Amino acid sequence: MTSFSPVVEARGLRRRYGSAQASGFTAVRGLDLTVRRGELFALLGTNGAGKTSTMELIEGLARPTAGTVKVLGHDPFRERAVLRPRIGIMLQEGGFPGDLTVAETVTGWAALASTPRPVAQTLDLVGLGERAAVRVKQLSGGEKRRLDLAVALVGRPEVLFLDEPSTGLDPQARAAVWELVRELRDEGTTILLTTHYLEEAEQLADRLAIMHQGRVVTGGTVAEVIADRPARISFELPEQPSSSLLPLPGTEVRFAGRKVTVRTTELQRTLTELLGWADAQGVTLHGLDARSATLEEAFLAIAAEVGAPEPDDEPTTPARRRGLIGAQR
Repeated sequence: MTSFSPVVEARGLRRRYGSAQASGFTAVRGLDLTVRRGELFALLGTNGAGKTSTMELIEGLARPTAGTVKVLGHDPFRERAVLRPRIGIMLQEGGFPGDLTVAETVTGWAALASTPRPVAQTLDLVGLGERAAVRVKQLSGGEKRRLDLAVALVGRPEVLFLDEPSTGLDPQARAAVWELVRELRDEGTTILLTTHYLEEAEQLADRLAIMHQGRVVTGGTVAEVIADRPARISFELPEQPSSSLLPLPGTEVRFAGRKVTVRTTELQRTLTELLGWADAQGVTLHGLDARSATLEEAFLAIAAEVGAPEPDDEPTTPARRRGLIGAQR
């Protein structure tokens, strides 16, 4: 059950690469972030927004240039040994030795945990039970992603960091991972997720934050993030209309022949007015469809409002490439 007890707290977090001169690059710029116990929090942003750099600081893979971060009350960089048995990390790429089998790989990571899950149970959780004896180098891309997840889960983590967990998975495997993630959250695991699949965040996240150029530009529940974004009503009229026929103040109305699209920030009010008008005019609205904004629409609008990211993308550090502390990211 989600509570207001913070599990991850970042205050004034900054991370700079290189010198203070023009050649340097600040990837995280005074970021504040709180993840509550038992919730699934999604961190979103375009490439170069600072997600990777932020995650590395929270996971303890790098030291902040300024600011503080606490995970379960500990500094993840200075107190890594204390935190390691309590967290699981799924990086973008595990980099596990190709000649080891799937079972051998997970067994090696299980040895680092105080109360690990049985290896066979862990592999069954991620759908790799029948691939236990297969060498890592023989796995498909999607199977390697599931192995990354298995390594992150084998230690029964209190806090789980998932970096693009469903990248490379087919739709069936992605749905299975989503269901597993929901089950882990429902069992009390706190999960911090990064993803480029906005549908994934919309389906899974209790709360989210959208980053741009190292800062959080908006956040909250999915409903809160999309609340101020226009909803859409579409329908077709029996004959080509004119704008004067449609008295819907405070909306944006577009015509394409007999097809009409209305965008509004007050969906219920506009829909009520539209139906009242149609009833009074004796007009049938064919194919009437009304829907709130999606997270993808909100994300694209926010990205357009804040502008393009700086050209210097987030560096991939040696620590992340080597896959330290568990699994990806």
